[in-house]
Amino acid sequence: MNFEFTEEQLMIRDAARDFAQRELLPGVIERDEKSEYPTEQVKRLADLGFLGMLVGLEYDGGGMDTISYVLAMEEISKVDSSVSVIMSVNNSLVCWGVEKYGTEAQKQKFLKPMARGEKIGAFLLSEPEAGSDATSQRTTAVDMGDHYLVNGTKNWITNGKSASTYIVMAQTHPELKHKGINALLVDSKSEGITVGLHENKMGMRASDTCSVMFNNVKVPKENRLGEEGFGFKLAMQSLEGGRIGIASQALGIASGAYELALKYAQERKAFGKEIIHHQAIAFKLADMAVEIEAARFFCLKAAWLKDQGKPYGQASAMAKLYAAETAMKVTTEAVQIHGGYGYVKEYHVERLMRDAKLTQIYEGTSEIQKIVISRGLMD
Repeated sequence: MNFEFTEEQLMIRDAARDFAQRELLPGVIERDEKSEYPTEQVKRLADLGFLGMLVGLEYDGGGMDTISYVLAMEEISKVDSSVSVIMSVNNSLVCWGVEKYGTEAQKQKFLKPMARGEKIGAFLLSEPEAGSDATSQRTTAVDMGDHYLVNGTKNWITNGKSASTYIVMAQTHPELKHKGINALLVDSKSEGITVGLHENKMGMRASDTCSVMFNNVKVPKENRLGEEGFGFKLAMQSLEGGRIGIASQALGIASGAYELALKYAQERKAFGKEIIHHQAIAFKLADMAVEIEAARFFCLKAAWLKDQGKPYGQASAMAKLYAAETAMKVTTEAVQIHGGYGYVKEYHVERLMRDAKLTQIYEGTSEIQKIVISRGLMD
């Protein structure tokens, strides 16, 4: 086992850290309070190549490996997970699916602009009654010969308002259940699409999350990703990689809160000495450091397996489960270490705690991860 990063991986990590500290940290509290989409910051993500970092060079991406992606996601998520989730969805869920299963024409039309960051993608799977049970798709894509006619509603869509390209999961053959679902590339400006209001969320408030409604939307047959009925399988495979991104995000949230708590504990005095010298605080920090390090290794193992072309579904589920639980524990303790100051927005940790909660829910809840892991144990 080699635990050393390459020079290129370290350069990517440092570039992400510099971007986060210089360009994301100023204004992050205000964007959170106002639920303000980080337009300029996303443009800079594109300039730095982070929106398409996993896409091959031949399709205008960064051609970077998954370990680099984990390192960049952690650094950006330490400061602003609303920005990192935009990066994660575009890379892991949208670009990956088009590059892996798209036709050459689809890659030229849809993938290249997203890899360059000129356009943003969104992944439309969840519905009002199809969250964890993704097989119960009620959005329909009726086969009309040379096109599909799409009707239905999608919920909780990250980048729903800002995206130019949607990957939409829709049911074409209900009698086949999940084997009748198709994945369709849809232009977000197509006639018949209505985008709902920005959701007033507890955390990651600056990310663009909304419902998307389809009313007799025509989608050309050539926009289908993969074979007829391949949509559900594509969605599940996309989520395997997506979980590495969200695990890395959770890791970043946890490590960001830990760094703030450590700094505060070294400066704040109580009973005549810095509070880090009180065992109650020192032990909290020790537990936080251990759990973060373990979460980091989970993330890096899943990324390494993916880079090696080995099965990584089980590893990504473990990483997502452990990192999300760690993020929630660590951020809660960071607030506790800050005491009353932790409860106000100025010190950042209350925002990180709110952001952490979502990592236990989206791209498969912690409970769903346990189902994935336990099924793997039975194989």
